[in-house]
Amino acid sequence: MKVLVINAGSSSLKYQLIDMDNEQMIAKGLCERIGTEGSLMKGSGRDGKGFKFESPMPTHVESINLVLNMLTDKEFGVLNNMNEIDAIGHRVVHSGPDFTASAVITDETLALIVKNTELAPLHQPANIAGIEACIAAMPGKTNVAVFDTAFHSTIPLHASLYGLPYEAYTEWNIKKYGFHGTSHKFVSEEVAKFLGKDYKNMKIINCHLGNGSSISAVNNGVCVETSMGLTPLEGVPMGTRCGDIDPSCIEFIMKKSGMNISETMNYLNKKSGMLGISGTSSDFRDLCEGYDKGDLRCTLAIDIFSYRVKKYIASYAGIMGGVDAIVFTGGVGENTAVVREKALDTLGFMGIEMDDALNNLYKDGQVYKYGPSVCSSENSKVKIVILPTNEELVIARDTKILAK
Repeated sequence: MKVLVINAGSSSLKYQLIDMDNEQMIAKGLCERIGTEGSLMKGSGRDGKGFKFESPMPTHVESINLVLNMLTDKEFGVLNNMNEIDAIGHRVVHSGPDFTASAVITDETLALIVKNTELAPLHQPANIAGIEACIAAMPGKTNVAVFDTAFHSTIPLHASLYGLPYEAYTEWNIKKYGFHGTSHKFVSEEVAKFLGKDYKNMKIINCHLGNGSSISAVNNGVCVETSMGLTPLEGVPMGTRCGDIDPSCIEFIMKKSGMNISETMNYLNKKSGMLGISGTSSDFRDLCEGYDKGDLRCTLAIDIFSYRVKKYIASYAGIMGGVDAIVFTGGVGENTAVVREKALDTLGFMGIEMDDALNNLYKDGQVYKYGPSVCSSENSKVKIVILPTNEELVIARDTKILAK
């Protein structure tokens, strides 16, 4: 069974074609700058042969058609025709209150996804555009929505509600939904396999750290807490997002700057976090370079980020009554040794002890050379694991199940 996985962003579209008989990726690619000048497609196809070219992509419809053309291309293609694709799995950011698991896309399903656009106005329209483009290009094929929020639907109400009047939840659906659910599901299950432990009898803290970052607590196979909230703005400070702040900051910023609410939300989402603190970059490679050179603001950005990650780790261990494994994944989690070190450096009282040599080995892409690794010491009571995530495979697995 071949599943095409589509991850549509506001101006980009990532795809993978996966053979689900052996869970091997057959082809992958990325369409960039959709809707603007200089639209670009790059990826790899037959025998891993790479390609890169510019092509007009005014909308996601053109990008989907390019993907389908490349999959059947004489030089790079891996399919004889589109009928070889059995189903399409789509990443959808927000389920709202309507879904707690992945779902086959019907007219009714799509209407609910459209309704929940108000909860994710930056991401959901692109997800919908990708779905509609695939339905138009491949009529009759099964399309499946895999929601970022679904894995976190098990968080109990006392942990997911904010301190607002109860009607904010019952009438407006305001609560913590969480994101990166496909990643948290994958790494929590995989770390149990990797350690040879029973997933249903483990306390796991996942640190998905990248330009967008979230942390989750998985107790006996069930997510019980996560750091992102109603939107991906809550939690640790990220590449350009502010993370947790006093809500009164919003009014204060508006009064001081003269910005309206839209401008202020853009300030919090796209000009804050590591970029705003460092003043130079949202990329941790640049921040680490500045850190090594003694740049005070780059150092401050790394210290603030690591400190907030540490606060979540410690609090989640308290919520679960302990922790068996701490997993680092995502671009920063997998590749930035200094963040892992600083996030755990005072947690020895919890039985956490890092192996510095192993930790420092895993940076700058080395996880893809050596694979998943335990980087805790032999004496550590808690396993510290660096483990690459695979969100596309989770989407493909759910699609396979529902398409049957």
